[in-house]
Amino acid sequence: MFEKVLFAGWGDMDFNAHMRNTAYLDKAGDVRMLFFAEHGFPVSEFVRLRIGPVVRRDEVEYLREIGLLESFRVTLSLAGQSEDGSRFLLRNEFIKEDGRPAARVTSLGGWLDQAARKLSAPPPDLLAALRSLPRTEDFQELTARS
Repeated sequence: MFEKVLFAGWGDMDFNAHMRNTAYLDKAGDVRMLFFAEHGFPVSEFVRLRIGPVVRRDEVEYLREIGLLESFRVTLSLAGQSEDGSRFLLRNEFIKEDGRPAARVTSLGGWLDQAARKLSAPPPDLLAALRSLPRTEDFQELTARS
């Protein structure tokens, strides 16, 4: 399981002193990029290859509040993938220090070939890294239309 321990900072708070909705998306994105970097794909490698992850849709489920300076774990798992790997569904689980789930972010995305300006299959090493993630119980095969 890939996971990182993060905390809710001042800039992550909303008017009600809870972590704001876009902070969940930011933290999910950070964990995804940390995963790629730790598996041989730092930002500089994406730049060199002229590809990058693009998110087409995010879904956030809020379960429990996260407050200022509260630490929490964020996991990353594979919830779906197309056969060629050009499209993916990634899931981040936000877990409070006491083990209770706080939120779930599910992101539908793909690999943008920056020269062709369309989704394309990732390099074999990147595909292998994604396939190394644990699959969610509701994992789904994605199609070219996903």
